[in-house]
Amino acid sequence: MARISGVDIPDNKRGEIGLTYIFGIGKSTAQQILSQAGIDPNKKVGEWNDDESNAIRTIISENFKVEGVLKSEIQLNIKRLLDIGCYRGLRHRRGLPVRGQKTKNNARTRKGKRKTVANKKKATK
Repeated sequence: MARISGVDIPDNKRGEIGLTYIFGIGKSTAQQILSQAGIDPNKKVGEWNDDESNAIRTIISENFKVEGVLKSEIQLNIKRLLDIGCYRGLRHRRGLPVRGQKTKNNARTRKGKRKTVANKKKATK
């Protein structure tokens, strides 16, 4: 297994797909990295030699924010929104969808499990 940015990349995957296991690298970024390193995107990760692995490591470390650095930056951005009290920050604080989605029926990922509210009982005469 190749280890890049603290992530074990499976040997049996193509290089293009294997790099997407790193947080912050998607398919198009992986293609860009492999083209800069001069590696065939269809070559399996297990077939990479040490020079190729090192080339990928240096490209990622110099040009991209990945894993812990990226996660901390995202958290700081959310904290900034909370602190300034903007609409997006309030939605984060309440645990509701931030990007304008409707919440009447769906939004279960953000809202969590349903909290059933019982009806008031009718007074008996």
